[in-house]
Amino acid sequence: MTTTASEVGVSKYVDVRGVRTHYHDAGTGDPVLLLHGSGPGVSAWANWRLTLPVLAERFRVLAADIVGFGHTERPADVCYSLRTWTNHVWGFADAMGLERFSVIGNSLGGRIGLEMAADRPERIARMVLMGSPGVGMTATEGLKAVRAYEPSHDNMRTLLKSWFAVDPDLITEDLVRDRYEASVAPGAHEAYTAMFNDPRHAGGQLGITEEQVRATTPPALLVHGREDRVIPAEISWTMVDLLPNADLHVFARCGHWTQIERADEFNTVVGDYLAA
Repeated sequence: MTTTASEVGVSKYVDVRGVRTHYHDAGTGDPVLLLHGSGPGVSAWANWRLTLPVLAERFRVLAADIVGFGHTERPADVCYSLRTWTNHVWGFADAMGLERFSVIGNSLGGRIGLEMAADRPERIARMVLMGSPGVGMTATEGLKAVRAYEPSHDNMRTLLKSWFAVDPDLITEDLVRDRYEASVAPGAHEAYTAMFNDPRHAGGQLGITEEQVRATTPPALLVHGREDRVIPAEISWTMVDLLPNADLHVFARCGHWTQIERADEFNTVVGDYLAA
């Protein structure tokens, strides 16, 4: 049976420090916060549609559209940056009454998770960092292609098939259509372009030092696709040597979307880690 967005609360909204924020909230138990990536047309549901209903069988799982993405408000005066996104997620956690919780972060979401662990490590139970930027990160050809996206149905298909998944057959026309339509929603492309290409914003400044990583105390599981062409797997190999309490799981024949390309195995590995 396929779980639809409506079955996991697609229409839920909450005010987060003045920003109308869209989110999903499913399941009961220890809270787990899912943080999506930053590709064009991304949203919490686009990233986590195969993850959220499965993990919700074991945990309370929350997934918000981070400010500037998905159905969350895009304030005209916002300055997009790592700190802006991190503060928005903290505000969401507070609005949901989460005192201590685990974080699963995909790509940009993983970098936000690291920043949260630096801010308030006592509130982060465990982290799962999936294809996350880290020490040694450079602008790969895949990342450049993601940032250079110009809206069209064909461009979205080419982007997803060429850079995100090892098996292009996983990129269905439904997925292409959904991501394309999300990328041209009112204000979406303008916000996306501003985040990473407008010097008034700092969305692309995601660097982290070895000293910052070594000081990150919450337990972490790094998950990476061996053939990731957006964020190379070598980044996670470097990070697992620096983080004081980290494990690493590498999926073979897998690109940047471990939670989609290897969904069943991903859900088992991550679920067992969080429950340990």
